[in-house]
Amino acid sequence: MKYKQLGTRGPVVSTAGFGAWGISGRDWGNTDDDKSRRAIHAALDAGVTFIDTADVYGFGHSEELIREVLDQAPDKNKIVIATKAGNNFYPYLGKQHKITPANNDYSVKHLEFAAEQSLRRLNIEAIDILQLHSPDLDILEKDEPWLALERLKKAGKIKHAGWSVQSFMETEQAHILERHHELLDVIQVRYNLLERKAEDVLFPMALKYGTGVIVRIPLLFGFLSGKFSSAATFGDNDHRRFNLSPEKLAGYLSALESYQPVFDKYPQYTTAQMSLRLCISHPSCHTVIPGGKTPEQVRENVVASDLDFIPFDTFAL
Repeated sequence: MKYKQLGTRGPVVSTAGFGAWGISGRDWGNTDDDKSRRAIHAALDAGVTFIDTADVYGFGHSEELIREVLDQAPDKNKIVIATKAGNNFYPYLGKQHKITPANNDYSVKHLEFAAEQSLRRLNIEAIDILQLHSPDLDILEKDEPWLALERLKKAGKIKHAGWSVQSFMETEQAHILERHHELLDVIQVRYNLLERKAEDVLFPMALKYGTGVIVRIPLLFGFLSGKFSSAATFGDNDHRRFNLSPEKLAGYLSALESYQPVFDKYPQYTTAQMSLRLCISHPSCHTVIPGGKTPEQVRENVVASDLDFIPFDTFAL
């Protein structure tokens, strides 16, 4: 496992992290908590020191599972935890929903409340990284979200301020980093082999300001594991029913064909490992957070950290 500092002001983290949305028990179909705990343990055993979650994942359940595992870990203090806030799920507690409803609230009042709840669920004194959870541009243009991050930092509730950039808005929202780069230690960006828009404007800007970059959706909701066909289907309680619809799958499968020569060059590594390597090898990126619902998936994913002999230029088309 390799390690990098997350930008000029962030903590040192493993270049392969653990994304904890898939273990939340919501939005990814049925999950098994015991298997999820073993997946986190597998990540820690492999040298992973960075875990990314959000308060809304499972309505707090993801954070609680992380706490349960870390409470048993002898080196708990070495693990960096990033969480997110801004989707006010609290009115929906105790109600049935197949897919988590959106209820944006980036007010100072809610973000401070949400941070306190995450601190309690994670059983920690300060959140390593708190990220605004992919808000629309009109929210980002307001003062309240940034005031909340400033206040939480000043109060010692969070160590680093972050922003999860809205998917497919990597260029349209890039000026927000320009405006708030002094406050933002870290950004989280959707980026993968087939979705590389962030390379155009946002990544060069992050390099300019020394902003840490966390890569999310590096396996495109599992598509880049190489195990899905155009006939793949998902249940009503799985967001991939929409995000990997038959139409989208067809487009992704077509786009993936152009990378076959790259995969053929390194046949000893899986499609997932090569896809993760792209993200880790980009000069602006510091860590990647693939989801892992089983220990086997985690052990496959972390191999990508050590493939540093495969340069970024390998993935140029």
